[in-house]
Amino acid sequence: MKQQTTLIHAGRHPEQHSGAVNPPVYHVSTVTYPTVAAMKSGEKRPFDGMRYGRFGTPTSFALEEALAALEGGYRSVSTSSGLAAITGTLTALLKAGDHLLMADSVYYPTRRFCTEHLRRYGVETTFYDPLIGAGIASLIQPETRVVFVEAPGSLTFEMQDIPAIAAAAHAAGAVVVMDNTWATPLFFRPFEKGVDISIQAATKFIVGHSDAMLGVITCATEELWHTVKSSVAMAGVCAGAEEVYLGLRGLRSLGSRLRQHQESGLALAQWLKERPEVARIMYPALPDDPGYPLWRRDFSGACGLFGIEFHPVPEDAVERFLDGLKYFGLGYSWGGFESLIIPTTGHILRTATRWQAAGPTLRIHTGLEDPSDLMADLAAGFDRLHKSK
Repeated sequence: MKQQTTLIHAGRHPEQHSGAVNPPVYHVSTVTYPTVAAMKSGEKRPFDGMRYGRFGTPTSFALEEALAALEGGYRSVSTSSGLAAITGTLTALLKAGDHLLMADSVYYPTRRFCTEHLRRYGVETTFYDPLIGAGIASLIQPETRVVFVEAPGSLTFEMQDIPAIAAAAHAAGAVVVMDNTWATPLFFRPFEKGVDISIQAATKFIVGHSDAMLGVITCATEELWHTVKSSVAMAGVCAGAEEVYLGLRGLRSLGSRLRQHQESGLALAQWLKERPEVARIMYPALPDDPGYPLWRRDFSGACGLFGIEFHPVPEDAVERFLDGLKYFGLGYSWGGFESLIIPTTGHILRTATRWQAAGPTLRIHTGLEDPSDLMADLAAGFDRLHKSK
């Protein structure tokens, strides 16, 4: 099947649900068995079929089947949030004495989990320059077990040479884990580029309606899947029944929404690029972006999430620009139908590299509104910015 057809049909088995088009919501804790023999049989393969609500239900199995098919992986694991998917994966793969290589541009909660939680349990983390490429080989230690990548970076949108990083990691026996939320499986095929485990904050584009928390981990091999699934289950982490259903619902329209996010995002970024107040646009889908060659080589599309840097202006000018916006909400998430914007100055943390921006920085999530309305909204914001001088 082509990807768009997979989006519509993967994980759907109407014949198992009296012909229902969508898998129903299973609210399950306890599962009973008809015989002792059946109970013992279930204990031998605890993650296959219904055994206990925390281990999965037909609703979560449907979502996991669909995501594994989309990403081209072996099997998936659903979790209660994107962060739970990240922390669950790292906890499953690392133990005291191990070493982790983490991109310096990573999502802040991931960084904090490394510096606080993993450190407390004896796991050493080295943050590396996201632009290092094959040079990451020089940072790999005998104890390195995981190399974590995120492309583009969460706030600064640097692209990573994932195939080169993966080749160096595999040569040393390390596992490559990727946060693939920005591109989704539709715009980046992680397992074809050397990634071993792909993570989606399904809260974002997969749910798509800003109304549910959800995460998904997809593994390339049966061995990795069993390792992650066992650890996540042992920690008591699982996705809620309603949230999984909302993820399945959103998944069916993901292709159409992403195409619109991309089209509107490119239009908005190109319009902003011409504004005299804007020093640069951080968006790898633009030809003059430093990450464009890697994006063009490895990705098939771009969502509408990108960063901008203003020329130097006072802080109160930026606040006035933001406070009066009509269609852009001030919100930390992204991936929903509505446009969002946040100031990122002071929130960009680096230890391996130095981040430089002469003026204030912001992040924009381009929603599904008409781009001309979004441009008019921002243009009015620029008017307020000048009035505040």
